[in-house]
Amino acid sequence: MMNQKLSASEKIGYSLGDLAANLIFQTLMTFLAFFYTDVYGIPAGKASVIIFIGGVAGAFFNILMGIIADRTNTRWGKFRPWILWTSVPFGIIALLAFSTPAFGPTGKLIYAFSTYVLLVIIYSANNLPYAALSGVITGDMKERNSLSAYRFVAVMIAQFIIQALLLPLVLILGNGDQQEGFRKTMLIFSCTGIVFFLITFLTTKERIVPEKEQQQSIQQDLKDLGRNRPWTIMLLLTILVFVTLALKGGMYIYYFKYFLEPESLSTFLRTIGFNGFINGLNQLLLGLGLTSFHWPEDSPTSAFSLFNAGGIIMMILGIFFSKLLADKFGKRNIFGIFLVLSAICLLMFVFYSKTSIALVFTTQLLHGFFYGITIPLLWAMIADVADFSEWKNHRRATAIIFSAMIFGLKIGLSLGGSLVAGILSSNGYVAEAPTQEPAAIRGILLSISIYPGLIFIAGAFLLFLYEIDKPMEGRIEQELAQRRKSINF
Repeated sequence: MMNQKLSASEKIGYSLGDLAANLIFQTLMTFLAFFYTDVYGIPAGKASVIIFIGGVAGAFFNILMGIIADRTNTRWGKFRPWILWTSVPFGIIALLAFSTPAFGPTGKLIYAFSTYVLLVIIYSANNLPYAALSGVITGDMKERNSLSAYRFVAVMIAQFIIQALLLPLVLILGNGDQQEGFRKTMLIFSCTGIVFFLITFLTTKERIVPEKEQQQSIQQDLKDLGRNRPWTIMLLLTILVFVTLALKGGMYIYYFKYFLEPESLSTFLRTIGFNGFINGLNQLLLGLGLTSFHWPEDSPTSAFSLFNAGGIIMMILGIFFSKLLADKFGKRNIFGIFLVLSAICLLMFVFYSKTSIALVFTTQLLHGFFYGITIPLLWAMIADVADFSEWKNHRRATAIIFSAMIFGLKIGLSLGGSLVAGILSSNGYVAEAPTQEPAAIRGILLSISIYPGLIFIAGAFLLFLYEIDKPMEGRIEQELAQRRKSINF
């Protein structure tokens, strides 16, 4: 077998594609409902319909994209060319989706729906081949694990940028005008993303090419999926996880804006020395002859960004423990345990008052750490499902299995995002109102605590039905290794 060790430049080049995609994906997951309701002025109920219908349409296209990608054949390979072909359209459509042309109420609905559907479709055409590419860059499992580590670092960087810095960037670049701020910020993200996608295309190589006799019909692909019980469990789990992430992630901004007391947030930021840190940073920059860093002055925005940043840092810390724990106790068991611990943290938010700022931040740090341990396990278990399919059916179809899971991701994202807008609408939320009705406040609080906590617990119970435990992992790995060895000989 030829040497399939990857250079650091190829690993970095591949990971930049995930950074580029997540600049858009994380924005959709965290800010789409807020952008539609509070920035573009679309009623919350109608925004909910747009997010749900558009997301479901994109999810079903994802399955079609998996079928197409598995059957693409070019001189660049099966998956790499899609990253090239979609790079510029992805950037353009992302910019359009977060632009705010001055249409009337009906025109806004048509524009938002059209650009959102286009964005989720082009995201599928780009991200599904990108995900499948990781399975054909190398057949060396250690190199794949190393590649995955690079990729998750890139994802966390993108998540930090969006969840901690996007709102400050919007306010800074727009000089207080959120519409202009979103447009300029997304222009930067779009241009950056195009460049990174091109780097991914240029620096990667497909080394694993399936034998012609291994290829099968679309009907056989779908039949194999239907008989793959671990795939069904992981599909449902993926939906539940991303419903939770989109629901709580999309609702946090309203939680900080309308539930937590601004004066208490301001006192907390001052007490922990955050305001002093920003002032010291500005003095340093000015002393070097540079421009000062204009952090938003309103305490909800500052605290919200710091809240997200702390959670992401703890997620990164949790990721470092993930492999060690999974190797010792098995991926399924560790995933279930830490999903429940994450859920307990979420449930705690319902007990905190509007002035319990220190408890809110402490709980977020704990939740970030516990959830961080599960992050690599989801995608590693999907790879195990692909191995299970090959072990059981003597055939491997990489893209169709990944496409099914990304289908679940998008269904979850659509459901969670539409729930944000739907819950707000059903509880009488009024965009940009200085205060909200008690029912709206209660809906916001439940959406960052009880609802996502119970969904996470349901996902953990679902894992009891997932049969690939640690002993089976070893059996599948050994038997597949023997099969491939006999084929090579």
